[in-house]
Amino acid sequence: MPRALSADRDLWGRTLSLLLIGFICYALPLSIFAALPASEGNRPVLRIQGSNTIGAKLAPELVKGLFEAQGLRDIRSENGAQENEQRLLARQADGRQVIVEVAAHGSGTGFTSLKDGSADLAASSRPIKDSEAASLASLGDLRSPQSEQVIAIDGLAIIVHPSNPVGALSVEQIAQLFSGEISDWATLGGKPGKVRPYARDDNSGTYDTFKELVLAPGGRTLAAGAQRFESSNQLSDSVSSDPNGIGFIGLPYIRQAKAVAVAAGDSQPMPPSTTLIATEDYPLARRLFLYNDPQLTNPWARALIDFAHGPRGQAIVDSSGFIAQTVQAVKVSADAQMPADYRQLAQQAQRLSVNFRFQEGSATLDNKAQRDLQRVLDYLKQHDKLQHKVVLVGFGDPKSDPERAELLSKLRAMAVRRELAKQGVLFREITGLGSELPVAANDQDNGRIRNRRVEVWVY
Repeated sequence: MPRALSADRDLWGRTLSLLLIGFICYALPLSIFAALPASEGNRPVLRIQGSNTIGAKLAPELVKGLFEAQGLRDIRSENGAQENEQRLLARQADGRQVIVEVAAHGSGTGFTSLKDGSADLAASSRPIKDSEAASLASLGDLRSPQSEQVIAIDGLAIIVHPSNPVGALSVEQIAQLFSGEISDWATLGGKPGKVRPYARDDNSGTYDTFKELVLAPGGRTLAAGAQRFESSNQLSDSVSSDPNGIGFIGLPYIRQAKAVAVAAGDSQPMPPSTTLIATEDYPLARRLFLYNDPQLTNPWARALIDFAHGPRGQAIVDSSGFIAQTVQAVKVSADAQMPADYRQLAQQAQRLSVNFRFQEGSATLDNKAQRDLQRVLDYLKQHDKLQHKVVLVGFGDPKSDPERAELLSKLRAMAVRRELAKQGVLFREITGLGSELPVAANDQDNGRIRNRRVEVWVY
C-alpha cells in the first residue's frame, strides 16, 4: 500500500527484465503477423490522431516496433504537415513503401477524427467522455473491450522548479495553487513569490485528467493567467526555468523539473513512482488508451493494438518512460499503521504490481482488469504459483456499517477469484479489509471507485 510501496529498488531490474522478455521470449518468426498491405502511392496505411502525451513519442515508437516485427527495413520518421505531426516510413522486402501518420493535437481531436473518418485510431490520455461515446454510437460501443484499449499507465506529475523547497502537496492544495486561491509560495512554506501556473491546452487529455482529478471536485477552474501549452516538453522546460512556476505533466516529460509527492484524502503523500503508478495507487495515476471502431477492418490498426498489448509492445512502453502493464512481484515494507493481518502478509509475501478494478457501479471487472487476468495468470504459471500461493485482498469505500464494507470488499476479491479459478488457480486465502488503507478521498465518486480494488499477493 502507499505507506509501504516506497521502495522501487525492488524493481531495479524492471527495464532489463522487460527487454529480455521481449528479446528472448518474443523473438518469434515474422509469421506471427499476417502479411500487411503496403501504402498506395503516398497514402498512409494507418492514421493515429489524438493525445500529445501518446503521440509525441509512444505511438511513433510502437509503430517502429511493429515495423521491425514485420521485418520492414529503412525505418525512419519525418515531420508531418503541421507541428506535432509525424510520418513513420519503412519499406517491405519487395521495396514497396509503408506510411503511418501520427497527429498529436490533444485527446479530443482523436474522437473527432474517428467520427469523421480521418483517423483509424484515437489516442487518448483519458477515458472517452459520455458526449463523445454518444456521438460515436453509430460505430458501436466505444467503451466495449473490443474498442477501448489500455496500452500503458501514466501518472500526472506535479512539477515545480528544482530549487522550490515544497516537496509534498495535497490534491486540495494543488487545486488552490492552479485556481489562484493560493497565490504566494510562502503560504505553503516556500520562498515568497507569486505562484505562476503552467497548463496544457484545452484539447489535451492531460488537461482533461487534471480538471477531473484536481479542479472539478472543488468546483474550481484554472486561473485565467495560467500559461497554456500544446507541447508537453515546452511546458516542462518553462516550469524548470521559473522558480515560482508549477505545472502538471505526464511522467516522461518531467525532464529537468522537480516532481512533488501527492496526497489524496487520508492517504500518505506519494511520489509518482513506478510501483505506485503501476498499481494505480498514486492519486494522479491515469490510463493511456487507444480507441477504435468496434468493427475494426484496418489490418494495420489491429496489428498495432495486438503488438501494443504484447510483451514487446509493453517493453517499448517502459523504455518510452511510461509504466508497462507487465506483472512484477514487489516486496512491501511492513508498516506499524497497517492492519495486523495485512502487516503479516507484507512480512511474508510479495505484492504483484497490479490492482483489479471494476466498472463504475458494477461488480464486473473493467476492460483493463479483463486483460490483467491473463497477465496475472501468465505470471503465476511462469513462477509456479498456481497452487495455494496466492492471496487476494479486497478493499472498498466506507459504509455506514463497517461489516458491510468488509463484506463488499471480500465479494470483490471473490469476483477475481472466480475468474482465476477457471484457469486452475487454487488460493491460499481470500480476504476483505473494507475501507482500510484508502488510496484516494472518499468524498467524490472518482475516489470511491479508486478505493474499490483487489490486490494480489504471492508466497
